[in-house]
Amino acid sequence: MHAHGRGARSVVHGCSSDERLIIPNSCLVCPLYCWPRSRRKASFGVPPDSPSPDGHENRKQAMSNQTDPTIADTLADFAATLRTADIPAAVLDRARHLILDAVGIAHASTPYDFAHRSLSAMRDLSSQGGNTPVIASPARLALRDAMLMNGILIHGLDYDDTHAAGVIHATASTFPCALGTAAQARLDGEAMLAAYVCGMEVGARLASVAKGGFHQVGFHPTGLIGAFACTLVAGRLLGLNAAQLASAQGIALSMGSGSMEFLQDGAWTKRMHPGWAAGAGLTAATMARHGFVGPRQVYEGRFGLFNSHLGPLAREGDLALATAGLGDVWELAKVNVKPLPACHFTHACADAAVTLRERHGLRPEQIRSVRARVPAEVVKTVCEPVATKTRPQNSYDAQFSIPYIVATALIRGRFGLAELDDEALRDQRTLALASKVEHEVDPDSPFPKYYSGEVIVTLDDGRELRHREHVNRGGEERPISDAEVVRKYDENMALVASPARAAQVRELVLAIGRDVAAADLQAGLAARG
Repeated sequence: MHAHGRGARSVVHGCSSDERLIIPNSCLVCPLYCWPRSRRKASFGVPPDSPSPDGHENRKQAMSNQTDPTIADTLADFAATLRTADIPAAVLDRARHLILDAVGIAHASTPYDFAHRSLSAMRDLSSQGGNTPVIASPARLALRDAMLMNGILIHGLDYDDTHAAGVIHATASTFPCALGTAAQARLDGEAMLAAYVCGMEVGARLASVAKGGFHQVGFHPTGLIGAFACTLVAGRLLGLNAAQLASAQGIALSMGSGSMEFLQDGAWTKRMHPGWAAGAGLTAATMARHGFVGPRQVYEGRFGLFNSHLGPLAREGDLALATAGLGDVWELAKVNVKPLPACHFTHACADAAVTLRERHGLRPEQIRSVRARVPAEVVKTVCEPVATKTRPQNSYDAQFSIPYIVATALIRGRFGLAELDDEALRDQRTLALASKVEHEVDPDSPFPKYYSGEVIVTLDDGRELRHREHVNRGGEERPISDAEVVRKYDENMALVASPARAAQVRELVLAIGRDVAAADLQAGLAARG
């Protein structure tokens, strides 16, 4: 029985008369008010006398009335039952190398202003105490602050890995979450590694559902989707069962975030998205562990993730991708390692420009105009607004600028961290050439499977030179090998650490899952005080 109306003062949900609740006339969402009195005996701040075995009596009752499992149920079951032995050895080894890549980038980030200011803020937030180590730093912070800081360091240079179909930087959130939670729970490295793989599999699939749509409406899937992946990472490590893990995802629905507005002016906010997702995941999982209840239709519901965030574009998504091939197809193996410190959408054009320069010995004074062909779906990210793309205001602007990156590659024959320093950003030859770079939509783009790019240079003598990179370097068909990951790691570590220290950290990371405790790994990654 369920009575509800403008003048209604009580509601009955199959409750006995002594459990009937008086609710306000304005009540629109009954379940929030209809928790039976018999289940609300404990005083605030005092645990209930008789908690249910899983803390989710009402959710279990709801599930019994709805026999079809939701996406959240399926992902929860995967997270709860995945064993390390189920994960192929090659996937585990690639996971270690993705983590190694992230750790090297985190170290390379430490001299930058964004890293110093972020750490200052985290120390302020942790001023009442914290004992969690931070990668490449002697600082000790509160757990969630350390997760946020580690995410900022890994993602801050935009040099971290990307799952192409999902357009998501998943390691930058899942690794800080797995490392922090596993260390706090005193688990071994094997448990941490399996949780990391779980989070990568879930994050890649959920992000893929949107088919690039999140970027079109201004949401950054790394932060938004990362919260759900990290919820399952943390929940698994905290020992939640499937019902709790499902509810935790519902809680995360009110936590996932990440705006793309930074593209307008080169703001720093994107850097914090993955670390925020890591902390949100731990929060959601912990609340579910203590019986807090989240909605059931997390992803497919009327106001679920995709309908609420994609709007009309939700119709173009494919919800089946959220669970397709779980445990059989390993999306982690498809994750792209970045060869360049810039948005992945720019890499193909950067490489095409370098090839043209090397092949034809181009000089900037020869060039009349440049056309860069990119997928239609990336125009808003790396081509607009034109004013800040042709004259980046800071390094972050530059990392998301097709005109700047193509011009730099044509003049310098490369694009690395050195091309993001203040001197490079003010170089007048580069800026003059960047003003000649226009973008076109690539009609033959395979996006989002690959991030294609083509550069067409028109010379003063009328000749037209072009080169196309249909599959971006680092893509699934042009992967960066483990040996190349190690070289990239070594190059990043050489910027801030001695060869001996780089070797020590490398050996520690590549031994994850082989008798290395998560807390020992966490301490080993931190800088000496």
